[in-house]
This record gives sequence, structure tokens and C-alpha cells, in this order.
Amino acid sequence: MRLGTTSYIYPADLITNVRHLAGSVMDVELVIFECDEYGSNLPDKDTIDELIELAAQHDMTYTVHLPLDLRLADADPRIEKAVRVIHCTEPLCPHGYIVHLDGAQGGEALGMSPWTENCLRSLEALIEEVADAETLCAENLDDQRAERLDAVLDRIGVSCCIDLGHLWKQGLDPLPCLDRWLPRARVVHLHGVGSRDHKRLSLVPQEELDRVVGRLHGNFEGVVTLEVFDKEDMDESLRAFRASVRRLTGST
Repeated sequence: MRLGTTSYIYPADLITNVRHLAGSVMDVELVIFECDEYGSNLPDKDTIDELIELAAQHDMTYTVHLPLDLRLADADPRIEKAVRVIHCTEPLCPHGYIVHLDGAQGGEALGMSPWTENCLRSLEALIEEVADAETLCAENLDDQRAERLDAVLDRIGVSCCIDLGHLWKQGLDPLPCLDRWLPRARVVHLHGVGSRDHKRLSLVPQEELDRVVGRLHGNFEGVVTLEVFDKEDMDESLRAFRASVRRLTGST
């Protein structure tokens, strides 16, 4: 299991974050955006070269979170935007590409069958652009029923990204989903829920945190991303996760 966090811990650009995080985490989720309002943080060649060097120096890997506005569940998804990010970051050999299966109409606006067919077509197009279909990781979202992800995973050979914080936000017991999805997972997202989600993991009651860490510890060889977005939340989350492992293993 490789413990990581996001590229938005410090109020700075992507490469500055990775420089600061190198050596303290084993994986960095590169959160990539391209939008008219905020511009783009797609890394240039010099940045990619430095990311490769940092990974080699610190035995670090990357996951890549594809842009949020791809609308892969729509009939007219923005496949070309996803392809740009995939091709740009391919030299990093990402452990996984995180994708959201949603659209302009919202998570439950389409019936199950049209939604599923749109997602499958989008994923099939993306599979053509990656070296291994299993590097595409479809994430469960907080405005969708878990059955939606099941409908996709049952029909196509991509992996999943289990976002435990989203399950907690929905008020669900995460263990049934972990048991069902973990064999297909390459990435797990962990974060606490307070006034909103993606907050420090210490907000999760110890007993609840130990339940999920207990399922992961020794059973999962992929990346666990503490999906938070500032340094205090990251530090608190690292402490909470490591304390949970100590409680479960009896280590000091």
C-alpha cells in the first residue's frame, strides 16, 4: 500500500507542491484542470521531466485526476480534453487515471440504461488512449448510488477508485462497497467529512476509521490517497491514518 496525497496541499502550482511533498508521501495525485474560467495547469515538458526525476529520487509514483468537466455520462462527452491530459502525463507512467462518470444533467438525471451506455462509450474511447485499460479508475461519486458504478464495472475492464469519504458523506456503511470493489481498485481516496468533505481524516471517529483501515491494511497493494487540500489537513490525516495502523497492529 502506497500512502499519498494531492498536488494542492500548498497554495502554489503543481510542481512546487510535488517538490515539497517529495520524500514525505509515496504517491501524489496530480489534479489537472483545463477550463475557460481558470485556465490550465497542464504540465509542460520541463515540468514533466522534473516530475520524473523527483519520482526516481524519492521512490514516488503519481496518480492523475482527469479534469472534472469531462461529462463522460453525457451523449457528447469531452473526450479530447481527457486525451490531452493522458498524452501529456503518459511519460510519468501513472499508477492510475481517476475519472468521474457524471454529466451536465447531474448524477441521477438520466435513467440507468442511457447513463450506463454513455459511460461505457466514453470509457471505450479512453481505453484506446492508454497502454492498459486497468489504469482507468472510475470513482464513486457523492451524488450517485453505488449501483451506478457497479453497472459500469460489470461490463468493462477498467478499475475503480473507491472514495470512502463520498460514502461517509452519503451516510453509507463503506464496508460492503469495499468488499465488493476492492478486488477491482487501484486507488482508494480517504478524507473526513465536516461541514463539507475532503477535510482532515481526524474528523472520522476512531472506531469507524479503524474499520476501513483494517480492511485495507494487508489486503490492498494500491495507492491510498489522503484527498485533502491544505497542509494542516494533510498532517492531521497522516497522523490519524498512522495512529489507526498502530492500533490495529499493536506497533509503537
